[in-house]
Amino acid sequence: MKQSQLKWVYLVCLALVWGSSFILIKKGLVGLTPIQLGALRTFLAGLFLISIGSRSVRKVKKHQWKWVAISGCLGSFFPAFLFAFAETQIDSAIVSILNSTVPILALIVGMLFFKISSNSNQALGVIVGLIGSVGLILAGASINENQNYWFALLPLAATTMYAFNVHIIKRYLQEIPVLGLTTGSFIVLLIPSLIVLYLSGFFDWDYLQQDATQISIGFIAILAVVGTGIAKILFNRMVQISTPVFSTSVTYLIPVVALSWGILDGELFNWLQALSGLVILLGVYFANKKKRKTKKPV
Repeated sequence: MKQSQLKWVYLVCLALVWGSSFILIKKGLVGLTPIQLGALRTFLAGLFLISIGSRSVRKVKKHQWKWVAISGCLGSFFPAFLFAFAETQIDSAIVSILNSTVPILALIVGMLFFKISSNSNQALGVIVGLIGSVGLILAGASINENQNYWFALLPLAATTMYAFNVHIIKRYLQEIPVLGLTTGSFIVLLIPSLIVLYLSGFFDWDYLQQDATQISIGFIAILAVVGTGIAKILFNRMVQISTPVFSTSVTYLIPVVALSWGILDGELFNWLQALSGLVILLGVYFANKKKRKTKKPV
């Protein structure tokens, strides 16, 4: 298959996998606590990545391990818990739409902390995206009075961590091969996630024998291996054979898949939420849109 066709296969596969991650978290919470879910997701993903990428870790230099550890914490460890806690109170479809604010928050973080300039289109994207996020939270709170929409701040905190992670990788870890960086970050997280699992009571035999626990472990195993391990490999490959603009377009498709799962699972979703979600995606579009160069007069 030609690369021009293969990149579309990767795009659709990633949208389906990452869009399904939020419903898998929801199902995982039936038999697991948010603490157990976040730790188990990280631990299983780490085991999988080590099994396929242990040799590539040799290319990580000694002075880079500090930033690899920070990247792992901000890009994987803490967000896994924040998303899990968020879905104990708000619908998975809403969490997925808030997750799409990563490009917008990356712009804000870049300007405030990494001295990266922005153009007018990107500034407009930030404003539009933030308006959409506020609208989405307010609309959800109005139709889901039994849900605590303060928890919507948790996925926004997670996406802010993702935004910092993008810039840290770009500035300090650019020379490390992608598989080595990803595997290295999960090697750092393996022991902490195992400790958290132990302290949470996950390894209690009676607890592990419960049907709900076993089913939830199955959902999180799929999330860890497919949604984290394999998906990251596919995404990195798609970046190599396509443009950055094409690669980031997966951001627009993930909420569509997640929303479909949410509706099938009985989650409420009205036109105000849909409009707010479209506003966020419009903001993401402007944030990724390059400013046209004006031709110099002859």
